[in-house]
Amino acid sequence: MPSTQSDALRDLMTRMTERTTANPAMGLPELRDMVDGLSTMAGEPTGVTYEEVVAGDRPALWCNPVGAVDDRVVLYFHGGGFLGNSASSHRKLAAHLAKAAGIRALVVEFRLAPEHPFPAQLDDAVAAYGWLLDNGFEAGNIATAGDSAGGNLATGTVLRLRDEGRPVPAAIVAMSPWYDLEAAEGTLDTNAAKDAFLNRPLIQAMAGMYLGADGSPRDPLANPLRSDPTGLPPVYLSAGGDEGLLDNAQRFAELARAAGVDVTLEVVPGMQHVHTTMAGRAPEADRTLAAIATWLRPLLGLG
Repeated sequence: MPSTQSDALRDLMTRMTERTTANPAMGLPELRDMVDGLSTMAGEPTGVTYEEVVAGDRPALWCNPVGAVDDRVVLYFHGGGFLGNSASSHRKLAAHLAKAAGIRALVVEFRLAPEHPFPAQLDDAVAAYGWLLDNGFEAGNIATAGDSAGGNLATGTVLRLRDEGRPVPAAIVAMSPWYDLEAAEGTLDTNAAKDAFLNRPLIQAMAGMYLGADGSPRDPLANPLRSDPTGLPPVYLSAGGDEGLLDNAQRFAELARAAGVDVTLEVVPGMQHVHTTMAGRAPEADRTLAAIATWLRPLLGLG
Protein backbone atom coordinates (compact mmCIF):
# COMPACT_ATOMS: atom_id res chain seq x y z
CA MET A 1 0.00 0.00 0.00
CA PRO A 2 1.23 3.52 -0.74
CA SER A 3 2.47 5.48 2.26
CA THR A 4 0.37 8.26 3.72
CA GLN A 5 3.01 10.70 2.52
CA SER A 6 2.71 9.50 -1.10
CA ASP A 7 -1.07 9.76 -0.87
CA ALA A 8 -0.54 13.53 -0.73
CA LEU A 9 0.63 13.48 -4.35
CA ARG A 10 -2.46 11.55 -5.44
CA ASP A 11 -4.65 14.04 -3.56
CA LEU A 12 -3.01 17.04 -5.23
CA MET A 13 -3.34 15.48 -8.68
CA THR A 14 -7.00 14.71 -7.99
CA ARG A 15 -7.58 18.37 -7.18
CA MET A 16 -5.78 19.35 -10.39
CA THR A 17 -8.11 17.09 -12.36
CA GLU A 18 -11.12 18.64 -10.66
CA ARG A 19 -9.88 22.10 -11.67
CA THR A 20 -9.37 21.16 -15.32
CA THR A 21 -12.74 19.39 -15.45
CA ALA A 22 -14.51 22.40 -14.00
CA ASN A 23 -12.71 24.70 -16.45
CA PRO A 24 -12.21 22.91 -19.78
CA ALA A 25 -11.27 26.24 -21.41
CA MET A 26 -8.42 26.78 -18.92
CA GLY A 27 -5.82 29.08 -20.42
CA LEU A 28 -2.11 28.37 -20.63
CA PRO A 29 -1.09 30.75 -17.78
CA GLU A 30 -3.48 29.02 -15.36
CA LEU A 31 -2.40 25.57 -16.54
CA ARG A 32 1.24 26.48 -16.03
CA ASP A 33 0.50 27.84 -12.58
CA MET A 34 -1.34 24.67 -11.64
CA VAL A 35 1.42 22.35 -12.88
CA ASP A 36 4.03 24.46 -11.10
CA GLY A 37 2.23 23.68 -7.85
CA LEU A 38 3.70 20.18 -7.97
CA SER A 39 7.05 21.72 -7.07
CA THR A 40 5.82 22.30 -3.53
CA MET A 41 5.65 18.56 -2.83
CA ALA A 42 9.39 17.88 -2.43
CA GLY A 43 11.15 18.56 0.84
CA GLU A 44 14.04 21.00 0.92
CA PRO A 45 17.29 18.99 0.98
CA THR A 46 19.81 19.94 3.62
CA GLY A 47 23.46 20.57 2.84
CA VAL A 48 22.93 21.78 -0.74
CA THR A 49 23.82 25.16 -2.22
CA TYR A 50 22.57 26.57 -5.52
CA GLU A 51 24.26 28.71 -8.17
CA GLU A 52 22.67 30.37 -11.17
CA VAL A 53 24.60 30.07 -14.46
CA VAL A 54 24.01 30.25 -18.19
CA ALA A 55 24.55 26.87 -19.89
CA GLY A 56 24.76 27.26 -23.62
CA ASP A 57 22.49 30.24 -23.93
CA ARG A 58 19.87 29.14 -21.39
CA PRO A 59 19.52 29.83 -17.66
CA ALA A 60 20.51 26.88 -15.52
CA LEU A 61 20.92 26.07 -11.86
CA TRP A 62 23.79 24.22 -10.23
CA CYS A 63 22.80 22.03 -7.28
CA ASN A 64 25.94 21.54 -5.18
CA PRO A 65 25.65 19.06 -2.28
CA VAL A 66 28.23 19.67 0.44
CA GLY A 67 31.13 17.25 -0.04
CA ALA A 68 30.01 16.13 -3.50
CA VAL A 69 32.53 15.11 -6.15
CA ASP A 70 32.77 18.18 -8.35
CA ASP A 71 33.80 16.59 -11.66
CA ARG A 72 30.77 14.31 -12.03
CA VAL A 73 27.40 15.75 -12.93
CA VAL A 74 23.83 14.78 -13.67
CA LEU A 75 22.41 17.02 -16.40
CA TYR A 76 18.78 17.33 -15.34
CA PHE A 77 15.72 18.21 -17.42
CA HIS A 78 12.49 19.10 -15.66
CA GLY A 79 9.03 17.75 -16.38
CA GLY A 80 5.91 19.77 -17.08
CA GLY A 81 4.71 18.55 -20.45
CA PHE A 82 7.28 20.71 -22.28
CA LEU A 83 4.99 23.67 -21.59
CA GLY A 84 5.48 24.36 -17.87
CA ASN A 85 7.84 24.30 -14.88
CA SER A 86 11.40 25.54 -14.67
CA ALA A 87 14.83 24.91 -13.22
CA SER A 88 13.61 26.42 -9.97
CA SER A 89 10.54 24.18 -9.76
CA HIS A 90 12.68 21.04 -9.99
CA ARG A 91 15.76 22.11 -8.09
CA LYS A 92 14.77 20.16 -4.97
CA LEU A 93 14.17 16.89 -6.86
CA ALA A 94 17.44 17.28 -8.77
CA ALA A 95 19.29 18.20 -5.58
CA HIS A 96 17.98 15.12 -3.73
CA LEU A 97 19.22 12.94 -6.59
CA ALA A 98 22.59 14.68 -6.68
CA LYS A 99 22.99 14.44 -2.91
CA ALA A 100 22.14 10.72 -2.91
CA ALA A 101 24.74 10.10 -5.62
CA GLY A 102 27.36 12.41 -4.10
CA ILE A 103 27.71 14.47 -7.29
CA ARG A 104 26.50 17.80 -8.68
CA ALA A 105 23.38 18.44 -10.76
CA LEU A 106 22.82 21.05 -13.44
CA VAL A 107 19.13 21.81 -14.05
CA VAL A 108 18.49 23.41 -17.44
CA GLU A 109 15.69 25.89 -18.05
CA PHE A 110 14.93 24.99 -21.65
CA ARG A 111 12.49 26.97 -23.78
CA LEU A 112 8.82 26.08 -23.39
CA ALA A 113 6.10 25.18 -25.86
CA PRO A 114 3.90 26.33 -27.49
CA GLU A 115 5.87 29.56 -27.90
CA HIS A 116 8.90 27.46 -28.80
CA PRO A 117 7.86 24.13 -30.37
CA PHE A 118 10.05 21.07 -30.94
CA PRO A 119 13.00 20.88 -31.48
CA ALA A 120 13.78 24.02 -29.45
CA GLN A 121 13.85 22.05 -26.19
CA LEU A 122 16.16 19.42 -27.66
CA ASP A 123 18.43 22.12 -29.07
CA ASP A 124 18.71 23.68 -25.60
CA ALA A 125 19.43 20.32 -24.00
CA VAL A 126 22.17 19.45 -26.48
CA ALA A 127 23.67 22.93 -26.09
CA ALA A 128 23.80 22.51 -22.30
CA TYR A 129 25.61 19.19 -22.72
CA GLY A 130 28.10 20.87 -25.05
CA TRP A 131 28.57 23.62 -22.46
CA LEU A 132 29.55 21.01 -19.88
CA LEU A 133 32.11 19.50 -22.27
CA ASP A 134 33.48 22.97 -23.06
CA ASN A 135 33.88 23.56 -19.31
CA GLY A 136 36.04 20.51 -18.75
CA PHE A 137 33.56 17.76 -17.93
CA GLU A 138 34.28 14.45 -19.62
CA ALA A 139 31.41 12.68 -21.37
CA GLY A 140 31.99 9.60 -19.22
CA ASN A 141 31.49 11.70 -16.09
CA ILE A 142 28.06 12.99 -17.16
CA ALA A 143 24.62 11.39 -16.85
CA THR A 144 21.45 12.82 -18.33
CA ALA A 145 18.32 12.60 -16.21
CA GLY A 146 14.78 13.92 -16.10
CA ASP A 147 11.19 13.29 -15.16
CA SER A 148 8.16 13.00 -17.47
CA ALA A 149 8.85 15.31 -20.44
CA GLY A 150 12.33 15.75 -18.98
CA GLY A 151 12.83 11.99 -19.19
CA ASN A 152 12.02 12.28 -22.88
CA LEU A 153 14.69 15.00 -23.23
CA ALA A 154 17.23 13.02 -21.20
CA THR A 155 16.82 10.21 -23.72
CA GLY A 156 16.36 12.25 -26.91
CA THR A 157 19.48 14.28 -26.15
CA VAL A 158 21.62 11.14 -26.15
CA LEU A 159 19.93 9.81 -29.30
CA ARG A 160 20.83 13.02 -31.11
CA LEU A 161 24.38 13.05 -29.77
CA ARG A 162 24.81 9.49 -31.03
CA ASP A 163 23.33 10.37 -34.41
CA GLU A 164 25.75 13.30 -34.71
CA GLY A 165 28.74 11.12 -33.82
CA ARG A 166 29.46 13.07 -30.63
CA PRO A 167 30.57 11.51 -27.31
CA VAL A 168 27.60 10.24 -25.35
CA PRO A 169 27.22 10.42 -21.55
CA ALA A 170 27.75 7.50 -19.22
CA ALA A 171 24.10 6.90 -18.34
CA ILE A 172 20.49 7.96 -18.81
CA VAL A 173 17.93 8.22 -15.99
CA ALA A 174 14.27 8.66 -16.92
CA MET A 175 11.66 8.89 -14.16
CA SER A 176 8.08 8.33 -15.37
CA PRO A 177 9.23 9.25 -18.88
CA TRP A 178 6.70 10.62 -21.35
CA TYR A 179 7.86 9.09 -24.61
CA ASP A 180 4.65 8.25 -26.46
CA LEU A 181 3.44 11.42 -28.16
CA GLU A 182 0.94 9.33 -30.11
CA ALA A 183 -0.99 8.44 -26.94
CA ALA A 184 -1.34 4.83 -28.08
CA GLU A 185 -3.60 2.28 -26.45
CA GLY A 186 -2.10 0.75 -23.34
CA THR A 187 -1.82 1.85 -19.74
CA LEU A 188 -3.47 5.18 -20.56
CA ASP A 189 -6.53 2.94 -20.80
CA THR A 190 -5.88 0.15 -18.32
CA ASN A 191 -4.72 2.57 -15.60
CA ALA A 192 -7.31 5.24 -16.41
CA ALA A 193 -9.19 4.66 -13.15
CA LYS A 194 -5.96 4.73 -11.10
CA ASP A 195 -4.09 7.71 -12.57
CA ALA A 196 -5.26 10.81 -10.73
CA PHE A 197 -4.33 13.32 -13.44
CA LEU A 198 -3.09 12.05 -16.80
CA ASN A 199 -5.51 11.05 -19.56
CA ARG A 200 -5.48 10.78 -23.34
CA PRO A 201 -7.05 14.17 -24.15
CA LEU A 202 -4.53 15.94 -21.91
CA ILE A 203 -1.61 14.00 -23.40
CA GLN A 204 -2.78 14.75 -26.93
CA ALA A 205 -3.23 18.45 -26.16
CA MET A 206 0.26 18.74 -24.66
CA ALA A 207 1.80 16.79 -27.55
CA GLY A 208 0.13 19.12 -30.02
CA MET A 209 1.52 22.21 -28.29
CA TYR A 210 4.98 20.65 -28.10
CA LEU A 211 5.15 19.52 -31.71
CA GLY A 212 3.56 22.59 -33.25
CA ALA A 213 2.39 22.72 -36.83
CA ASP A 214 5.45 21.03 -38.33
CA GLY A 215 6.38 18.34 -35.79
CA SER A 216 5.47 14.66 -36.00
CA PRO A 217 4.58 12.42 -33.05
CA ARG A 218 6.49 9.67 -34.86
CA ASP A 219 9.75 11.60 -35.03
CA PRO A 220 12.26 9.39 -33.14
CA LEU A 221 13.91 12.40 -31.50
CA ALA A 222 10.54 13.56 -30.18
CA ASN A 223 9.17 10.09 -29.47
CA PRO A 224 11.97 7.70 -28.41
CA LEU A 225 9.58 4.75 -28.78
CA ARG A 226 10.05 5.30 -32.53
CA SER A 227 13.86 5.34 -32.24
CA ASP A 228 16.60 2.77 -32.67
CA PRO A 229 18.31 2.78 -29.24
CA THR A 230 21.41 0.94 -30.47
CA GLY A 231 24.54 2.38 -28.91
CA LEU A 232 22.89 4.10 -25.97
CA PRO A 233 24.61 3.94 -22.57
CA PRO A 234 22.95 2.12 -19.64
CA VAL A 235 19.44 3.34 -18.90
CA TYR A 236 17.52 3.46 -15.61
CA LEU A 237 13.74 3.69 -16.02
CA SER A 238 11.38 4.26 -13.10
CA ALA A 239 7.58 4.45 -13.18
CA GLY A 240 4.60 4.22 -10.89
CA GLY A 241 2.36 1.19 -11.07
CA ASP A 242 -0.80 3.32 -11.17
CA GLU A 243 0.22 5.89 -13.75
CA GLY A 244 -1.12 6.15 -17.26
CA LEU A 245 2.37 6.44 -18.75
CA LEU A 246 3.59 3.21 -17.13
CA ASP A 247 3.93 1.43 -20.46
CA ASN A 248 6.09 4.24 -21.86
CA ALA A 249 8.90 3.04 -19.60
CA GLN A 250 8.04 -0.64 -20.16
CA ARG A 251 7.94 -0.36 -23.94
CA PHE A 252 11.20 1.58 -24.11
CA ALA A 253 12.85 -0.99 -21.84
CA GLU A 254 11.86 -3.75 -24.28
CA LEU A 255 13.01 -1.73 -27.27
CA ALA A 256 16.36 -0.85 -25.73
CA ARG A 257 17.08 -4.37 -24.48
CA ALA A 258 16.37 -5.76 -27.94
CA ALA A 259 19.01 -3.31 -29.23
CA GLY A 260 21.58 -4.57 -26.71
CA VAL A 261 21.30 -1.69 -24.23
CA ASP A 262 21.76 -2.35 -20.52
CA VAL A 263 18.37 -1.41 -18.99
CA THR A 264 17.12 -1.33 -15.41
CA LEU A 265 13.35 -0.96 -15.07
CA GLU A 266 11.74 -0.16 -11.73
CA VAL A 267 7.94 -0.18 -11.34
CA VAL A 268 6.79 1.01 -7.91
CA PRO A 269 3.35 -0.41 -7.03
CA GLY A 270 0.59 2.05 -6.23
CA MET A 271 2.56 5.13 -7.26
CA GLN A 272 1.39 8.04 -9.38
CA HIS A 273 3.19 9.83 -12.23
CA VAL A 274 6.65 11.05 -11.11
CA HIS A 275 6.29 9.79 -7.56
CA THR A 276 9.82 11.10 -6.98
CA THR A 277 8.16 14.54 -6.85
CA MET A 278 7.78 13.63 -3.17
CA ALA A 279 11.56 13.48 -2.61
CA GLY A 280 12.42 14.20 0.99
CA ARG A 281 8.85 13.60 2.13
CA ALA A 282 7.74 10.11 1.04
CA PRO A 283 9.65 6.85 1.56
CA GLU A 284 8.85 5.53 -1.92
CA ALA A 285 10.40 8.59 -3.55
CA ASP A 286 13.51 8.42 -1.40
CA ARG A 287 13.94 4.69 -2.05
CA THR A 288 13.78 5.24 -5.80
CA LEU A 289 16.34 8.05 -5.68
CA ALA A 290 18.63 5.94 -3.48
CA ALA A 291 18.36 3.05 -5.94
CA ILE A 292 19.16 5.34 -8.87
CA ALA A 293 22.16 6.76 -7.00
CA THR A 294 23.49 3.28 -6.19
CA TRP A 295 23.11 2.29 -9.85
CA LEU A 296 24.61 5.53 -11.15
CA ARG A 297 27.78 5.88 -9.10
CA PRO A 298 29.77 2.98 -10.64
CA LEU A 299 28.82 4.15 -14.13
CA LEU A 300 30.41 7.51 -13.30
CA GLY A 301 33.53 5.81 -11.96
CA LEU A 302 32.63 6.23 -8.29
CA GLY A 303 32.71 3.49 -5.65
